[in-house]
Amino acid sequence: MNLMRHRDDRPAEQPGWSLAQVRSRATVSAAIAAWYLVYTYLEEASTWFTTAVFGLSLHTRLGSAVQFFLYDTPKVLLLLVLVVFGVGIIRTYFTPARTRRLLAGKHEAVGNALAALLGIVTPFCSCSAVPLFIGFVTSGIPLGVTFSFLIAAPMINEVALVLLFGLFGWPVALLYLVTGLSIAIGAGWVIGRLRMEHEVEAWVYQSQTREGATHGESLTWAERVEAGRAAVGDIVGKVWPFLIIGIAVGAIIHGYVPEDFMASVMGKGAWWSVPLAVLMGIPMYTNAAGIVPIVEALLSKGAALGTALAFMMAVIALSLPEMIILRKCSNHV
Repeated sequence: MNLMRHRDDRPAEQPGWSLAQVRSRATVSAAIAAWYLVYTYLEEASTWFTTAVFGLSLHTRLGSAVQFFLYDTPKVLLLLVLVVFGVGIIRTYFTPARTRRLLAGKHEAVGNALAALLGIVTPFCSCSAVPLFIGFVTSGIPLGVTFSFLIAAPMINEVALVLLFGLFGWPVALLYLVTGLSIAIGAGWVIGRLRMEHEVEAWVYQSQTREGATHGESLTWAERVEAGRAAVGDIVGKVWPFLIIGIAVGAIIHGYVPEDFMASVMGKGAWWSVPLAVLMGIPMYTNAAGIVPIVEALLSKGAALGTALAFMMAVIALSLPEMIILRKCSNHV
């Protein structure tokens, strides 16, 4: 009897997943299934609204523009919500402090490649990546490795990567990824060879950056999911106006801009189209969610793929605010 009482008094073994974890996983699975169902029927729904509700023909300019807007708006929003939620979870694994630890002590060539790859999964925009640049320098990470991260973080935008995959397929998304990585690794390697550490202001090396939250490695799954939800509310809540404007501009281009005009300006035959597209993109500091629909419309009107991608990468990576901040970190103009 005493033996039985002793066994009954022992605490029950904890299951592998708690009830909260099971509910969290079930909720996420149901949300993904609903997302996929809605995404599958978007094109049919947009066509029905354009023709049956608005009474427009898809063969007219107005009808084509309206159908483009009605299809791309929910499509891009759905893709944006999915990728921001996923990145919000990934962000909990890659705090600034952990990122610095991963880069510290690596061989410079390996560090350039690793820094560029980390730039993909650490979703910092061009301006928020600059404080990390200071933190990396003060941690003793080589300047070239630091710049590989600084270039890759905004240029290989996770939102743009997923949207390109959803809108154009994996070849275009892969081309964007490989091009961005090549630029980030190559530019970091060149900066490392130039030995430009003396160009950095002394106060940068003397700065004592505050460590970010390092508890991300011990979060539960439910807490990571909550971080993903918070990221959706924060990021999507900020970018949706730019998204709507971008899709509206893309709809106008899709419906009203002649194909011959776009082919002459951004087509394969115009040798000056790529540098012109980059120069046009520098002052247009916006996010990937707003520029990708415009790129989609440009391609549908005859713009060359390379030119359109160069324009997009210039818009999201070559920002004037970042240039101004970096100027404050250097000794000379």
